[in-house]
Amino acid sequence: MTFSDINVENLEVITTRRLRLRRPMEQDADAIFERYASDATVTKFLGWPTHESVEDSDNSFKATYSNVLWNKHKVGPYLISDLESGMLLGSTGLDFLGDGNKDCCCAWTGYVLAQDSWGQGYATEALEAIIMLARHLQLKELNAECHADNVVSQHILTKCGFQRLDDKTRAIVFPNLGNEEPQPVLRFVHYLTQD
Repeated sequence: MTFSDINVENLEVITTRRLRLRRPMEQDADAIFERYASDATVTKFLGWPTHESVEDSDNSFKATYSNVLWNKHKVGPYLISDLESGMLLGSTGLDFLGDGNKDCCCAWTGYVLAQDSWGQGYATEALEAIIMLARHLQLKELNAECHADNVVSQHILTKCGFQRLDDKTRAIVFPNLGNEEPQPVLRFVHYLTQD
């Protein structure tokens, strides 16, 4: 996929062959909650707790995270939806490293998809669009982390050109695993060289 393969409308909307990535809005909280944020299987390996109410979803995409990034950087989290049906499939996005300054040339990404969207290549397609966006923004590297047992995400990251940094393993608490002990996290990086 090249940048010409995706359509970017003022960075708030990105379309690919099958997907539409767009900035979250407050009215999306119900769909976020119902489609993936309240699903314990989906959120098992995520760093945020499974949402117990629509208010949890509303708060996570409101002033606490989404709007702050969008207002500061003109990019941030994106909701992933099916281009034809409009059905919400999940979310992805960019978050900036360091002091949150986009000029630092590095960003973090991740993704989460509703269970009925698994195994259809949506994560790969959305991640490839985020990589193209990062290149468009002239970032030098894109980082991602996943739980050491999340083999599917490790495969998707590697398939999209990320390299595992063996010396960058750390441990964090995953609130949905039912264990307060920090769990191993693997770090991946995609060096965004302009070919």
